[in-house]
Amino acid sequence: KDLKQRNTSPRNCRKKSFEALINFLVGELQEDDYQCQGPVLKPLQSLFNKMFIRRGQTAVNVIGDMVRATLLVKSMDAFGRVVRRIEEAFPDIHGEKFQGPNETGVNMFLEQVFEMKKIPSTEIIPYRFKPNSSQKKRMGKGELPLYYNLNFFDCLPEYHRFGTTEMFVAF
Repeated sequence: KDLKQRNTSPRNCRKKSFEALINFLVGELQEDDYQCQGPVLKPLQSLFNKMFIRRGQTAVNVIGDMVRATLLVKSMDAFGRVVRRIEEAFPDIHGEKFQGPNETGVNMFLEQVFEMKKIPSTEIIPYRFKPNSSQKKRMGKGELPLYYNLNFFDCLPEYHRFGTTEMFVAF
């Protein structure tokens, strides 16, 4: 139905999850310190690329950005406060401990996700926070990254299968 109507907006429950996440991230900022763009659904061609084409991969274990939004902050101070808020609340967020179902098996993967810390008063389970790959050059020069990716599950991940491709979706 959404494809036929070319709807790029996520369902209301997903929008509410993003609102809760944004409220957590900007907790101590003033409203004019930031702007949020989205959320919007991941484009269909991007999903197709991720599932079937990317560098000869034969399996996808987690699609981490089915729905996406951009949080823009207006100063480096505000940006630093958002980054610190995430890192202080979720000290293990940088991905060293998180392993997908291909590495651990489905049962261990789901147990691992179930035990992860949630954003207060939500079902949002952040599992990875890292500088965007576009920031490699800056970081190579010793500069701080200006763009980060934050991946999370909205409740437990959903299992999907398309032909022989199986995956869990993080919204």
